[in-house]
Amino acid sequence: MVVFNDAEEEKRVDFLRRREEEELAQMLSRKYGVEYVDLTLVAINNEALKLLTQDEARKSETAAFGRVNKRISLAVRAPQNPAAQAIVQKLKDLGYEVTVFMCSQESLKRAYDHYADISYATESRAGVFEISPQEVEELAGKVRTLADISALINDAIEIKKTYRVTRILEIILAGAMSLGASDVHLEPEEKDIRLRYRLDGVLVDVLTFDADTYHLMLSRLKLLSGLKLNVADVAQDGRFSIKLKGQEIELRTSLIPGNYAETLVLRILNPDSISVPLEALGMTEKLRTRIEKEIERPNGMVLITGPTGSGKTTSLYAFLRKINNPQDKIITIEDPIEYHLPGIVQTQVDKGKYTFAEGLRAVLRHDPEVVMIGEIRDSEVASTAVNAALTGHLVFSTLHTNDAAGSFPRLIDLGISEKVLSSAINVVMAQRLVRVLCAHCKKQRAATPEEKTSIDKVLAGVVDRALVPADTTQIWEAGPQGCPECHGRGYKGRLGIFESIFMDSAIEAIIATRPSEREIALAARPQGMPTMVEDGILKVVLGITTLEELKRVVDVA
Repeated sequence: MVVFNDAEEEKRVDFLRRREEEELAQMLSRKYGVEYVDLTLVAINNEALKLLTQDEARKSETAAFGRVNKRISLAVRAPQNPAAQAIVQKLKDLGYEVTVFMCSQESLKRAYDHYADISYATESRAGVFEISPQEVEELAGKVRTLADISALINDAIEIKKTYRVTRILEIILAGAMSLGASDVHLEPEEKDIRLRYRLDGVLVDVLTFDADTYHLMLSRLKLLSGLKLNVADVAQDGRFSIKLKGQEIELRTSLIPGNYAETLVLRILNPDSISVPLEALGMTEKLRTRIEKEIERPNGMVLITGPTGSGKTTSLYAFLRKINNPQDKIITIEDPIEYHLPGIVQTQVDKGKYTFAEGLRAVLRHDPEVVMIGEIRDSEVASTAVNAALTGHLVFSTLHTNDAAGSFPRLIDLGISEKVLSSAINVVMAQRLVRVLCAHCKKQRAATPEEKTSIDKVLAGVVDRALVPADTTQIWEAGPQGCPECHGRGYKGRLGIFESIFMDSAIEAIIATRPSEREIALAARPQGMPTMVEDGILKVVLGITTLEELKRVVDVA
């Protein structure tokens, strides 16, 4: 006896019919010389869709599905249809550059269904993702931990409506903003997609979700960031903004090819995170007072060293804000400009057209009092920067070395004469960032014998004994479960740990001998400034951070 499953057979027939329709659309796209698109696999931009009324779109069998600046992606059922051609002309008359795509009737149906959905967030104009303040406030009330965000995203994924991708993006971005994340990482794996946030410099898992949802999100983010939809085998970089409560927060989009799909990172450039005053960077009062004197000098060079993500840009901007006044002209050369500073002229390098070296030479012709160079990368920039410091300019810049002492051999390797360095450099400061214990849930405990030995060994080298607390037997640790204030993480925010070398007669004398890093560090000890490890241990015994956190960023003996 043969039993027919009508439902299964109907589903199979529908699948075959759908496939034949898509194959026909692909074939016709080649005939008419236009690209093919399947709108069931592409995220639809709400603002593009709204350029045509639903009635106009249905009558002409068209749908505007993508919009970047004045470029519109238009899906059509038949390019030769007079009604479709009229729509193309209408959009051109409105000043848009129209790219026509061929699609199936099923694709258009999916687009028309989208008219019925009112999205929670909209791309209000090119490259701006506008999030409703009311929605963010509502989300902020719901988000206390990463688990809360995970639950909200899973709920949105379960909604089988066409606006779900916009809703998921809204939750991801609003959640990142609420928790203070600096980056959002979307990493395709064999079976699913991994979502992680970078919180206070540390990557933490949020959840995993399905690849189909990710591909829709990827298309939406590519459109929003001005990236190529049909390219997946090369790296791409773009940007867009979140508009929140009248403030635009810029996001940098970076895509690289992956084993399973493109890997995406969104870097959140929140102006609030960079607006740190000099007094709040975490320097000891002795170091801060000395730095303030150095950055108020009329000429010379102030260098900050450290790896990517160590807070160098934040410190440089704090210096610039401290000395900014109407009487002085301050110009920066950055790659790229990450944050905008009022009252300061900021320029951005452009590969092959406007390099750091070319930019610096041009900037000096504008007669600035202060110049900030994003990074000294080669001998040409190093030579021009040193010459600027010697000819009446105050120069701020960064260098990639492990510690402050390493800056001098590095500059010599770049071709700077050791005789010139002593006249050009005012101070070199190295830094790292450590997470700060949450003040509401941190707990004090006695240091173990091993911890006490390590702490005492480091503190024995501190030259200025006034910096060392009387009691070093007690240290602090994060609360095991955290609290609502720190979203269950035990840490809230970050501070710098620093070391610095100021130019004096001892440093000047030893530089002439082309010394090693160790020799320079020993010559700088009489200045009385703690090393990064010593500064970190002092912050540990003062209850600012933990020994475990310090060991994560520096090598503690």
